[in-house]
Amino acid sequence: MSAILPPSPLHQQVDSLYRDHGGWLTGWLRKRLADRDKAADISHDTFVRLLTGTIAHPLREPRHFLATVAKRVMIDHLRRRSVEQAYLDALAQEPELLACSPEQHMLMLETLLQLDAMLDGLGYKVRQAFLLAQLEGLGYIEIAEHLGVSVSSVTKYMAKATEQCLLFALDAQA
Repeated sequence: MSAILPPSPLHQQVDSLYRDHGGWLTGWLRKRLADRDKAADISHDTFVRLLTGTIAHPLREPRHFLATVAKRVMIDHLRRRSVEQAYLDALAQEPELLACSPEQHMLMLETLLQLDAMLDGLGYKVRQAFLLAQLEGLGYIEIAEHLGVSVSSVTKYMAKATEQCLLFALDAQA
């Protein structure tokens, strides 16, 4: 028989935040989203995110902290929905002969979401340069013309995007 371990300090902090402010956060989200179920989902995901991170203690303004984390969770949900919708729109443009199975559909969607996460935080031109090279097969000169920048800038963009992808891959393996 294994012994039950006491909750970690982080779990205790999140539990305290949930008990003291969970109802407030769900209400705050409901006012902004006008959807009770979505507000509950975002509130839940906010506390799950807190469990995977760290919290400075003591929090001077716990509601402000929770609202900030909840906004980030909402942005992640919107980004995911945007990627999914773009994929569905692109899929709708494809002829039926190229339609894929539900399993292939989910694998492609997951790949797109991983690509979006990999490139998250990169500037617009860096992302565009990487996507133009990888998805459109454009060379550096063509990318430079498309973006209105020098070829040396494209080289720097590609190096930065490649570094970001490698760091993401290393984090995924850890």
